[in-house]
Amino acid sequence: MNGNSQVILSAHEVVKSFGSLRAVDGVSMSVTRDEVFGLAGPNGAGKSTLFNLLTGIPIRPDSGKVIFDGQEIQHRSPRWIAKAGLKRTFQTEAVFESLSVLENVRIGSAYGGAGKARRWTPARCREALDAVELGGDLNRPADGLSLIDRKRLMIAGALVSGPSVLLLDEPAAGLDPADQDALIRLLTGVRGTGVTMVIIEHVLSVLEALADRMAVLDSGRIIVTGRPAEVLSDPRVVEAYLGPGAAR
Repeated sequence: MNGNSQVILSAHEVVKSFGSLRAVDGVSMSVTRDEVFGLAGPNGAGKSTLFNLLTGIPIRPDSGKVIFDGQEIQHRSPRWIAKAGLKRTFQTEAVFESLSVLENVRIGSAYGGAGKARRWTPARCREALDAVELGGDLNRPADGLSLIDRKRLMIAGALVSGPSVLLLDEPAAGLDPADQDALIRLLTGVRGTGVTMVIIEHVLSVLEALADRMAVLDSGRIIVTGRPAEVLSDPRVVEAYLGPGAAR
């Protein structure tokens, strides 16, 4: 993490319930500008629900505040949030298979053009594709892409509108070790462009390689936050993943 410690994204006592289930239970967290912040935890811990609440897609908090770049956004529309510069990807590599790589990215730019006049241009789309190493495949049909290239394309679709913060939901899911290494290199390059990132990931080695800080959720609550090496050796984290008594 660099010397700029300005908080750009934060949650304050955020709560979301579905019936009797409190999926996110009073979560507070902060992300500083230019850092990579990781989120981990066992299945059902509330990680993706928290992402949904931060971006308004498709739900909002029952209570609490989400502040992005100095503004409360928990009541804003998903489109407003995206145009303000907070973009996300999803667990599923959703692409328009009948369209080309370039056309897919153009659609991404049309939805999320940030308020800093980030309008679609062919050059901007090519710039985003170059950033994910797909610049040589502009006219390639998306239905022929490998899993790692689908992930690259989804990230390019988020980058094209010039976000200041990018939320990535399990980008390494399904990738073999070689492709995980390629993903780490790709995201390291994205970070070098000045994009702040928040990454949900089950592949903990990816978070160890990328994150400045990380938090672990369990049953809708953050149980520990810190540097990856410290967090992943914490007995509370070991028990969250492996069960009571596992850390003894």
